[in-house]
Amino acid sequence: MSETPWLTIIGIGEDGVAGLNAASQAALHAADVIMAPPRHLSMIPEGSAERIEWPVPFANGIAILASLRGKQVAVLASGDPFWFGTGSVIARSFGPDEWRAFPTASCFALAASQLGWALDKTHCVGLHAAPMARLRRHLAPGTQIIATLRDGGGVHDLAAYLNGAGFGDSTLTIFEHLGGPQERITISKAATLTGTFDHPVCAAIKVAGDGPSLTTATGQTDSTFKSDGQMTKRPIRAITLSTLAPKPHEHLWDVGAGSGSIALEWLLAHPTTRATCIEPRADRAARIRQNADDLGVEHRLTIINGNAPETLTGIDTPDAIFVGGGLSTDLLESVIALNTRLVVNAVTLEGEAFLANAQTQYGGELMRIEIAKTKPLGAKRGWSASYPVVQWSLNR
Repeated sequence: MSETPWLTIIGIGEDGVAGLNAASQAALHAADVIMAPPRHLSMIPEGSAERIEWPVPFANGIAILASLRGKQVAVLASGDPFWFGTGSVIARSFGPDEWRAFPTASCFALAASQLGWALDKTHCVGLHAAPMARLRRHLAPGTQIIATLRDGGGVHDLAAYLNGAGFGDSTLTIFEHLGGPQERITISKAATLTGTFDHPVCAAIKVAGDGPSLTTATGQTDSTFKSDGQMTKRPIRAITLSTLAPKPHEHLWDVGAGSGSIALEWLLAHPTTRATCIEPRADRAARIRQNADDLGVEHRLTIINGNAPETLTGIDTPDAIFVGGGLSTDLLESVIALNTRLVVNAVTLEGEAFLANAQTQYGGELMRIEIAKTKPLGAKRGWSASYPVVQWSLNR
């Protein structure tokens, strides 16, 4: 890079300017403008640079920052700006030759070094601007989590969430003003947490308790999802997800979504997957939203309350499509035209005949899935068969 960029993103810790490296201090000294939240501005000694408080909501600050082109600008952020911080938002808003960054130790690194935890084996989660349910996928005994929190009140919200999920025995290590002269550390079980806490704050969680944990395989227990009975049950769902074969960054359409269990398991498969549920019944669409909220995947899910294929226009292109209900000739022609992975399940004779004709016309694979479970038969036991499911898959 031949010239020094006009914008410098500087990570600052609770020890203020004293903890900055030489490059960060030089960038601050050379700045015409320092832009930061009030707390960070208070850490910087008075000087000739203009000071601008970063506004709330955060997004409004980007336009202000853009208006400062032509000046040397330093933006202050907590710790490592690229760990759940402002760095990535600023970086994607400006050209790569316009900015540079000087991070300092993140709260995750500082907390792990206090606890002796291997950071590569610890889940790091940003809860300062996200619901507590983002923890759901990580809640299993023995798991280590470090989470940023919105403020002191967020500590009690965290404890209440863990309690409600059946993990009140989890050990919380609460860090206030971590790495600075006001640093305070509190250790407590989630179930017995008391006291007040100051911002900035983060928490380390050693998960313990007998609450239900999510499996790392496909096929979550049926009780994971709220449903009115219209749901692809666990064994069939596991096979269906295996056939859909979710991959990182892929987008699924779940047509006739019911409880949304297929889309939700798709979202649980990887933190970068996305899904769109198309469901004609408003009560079921609302239930899908509640399930997504409970599992902490709501931010990657779009729900469309309407009929397919009429509602399929204007949606982000899918990498895979699952049709679990409402199959018709018009719908089939619409999804076939997208030339993507397609999986369709049917349980009726009419649906089976429809899929047999589709396979003859378009190719792909047909699979008949028959499952039986034991049940009492007098003084002994016998097999009780479920309705067979015919699955047609087409990979284009």
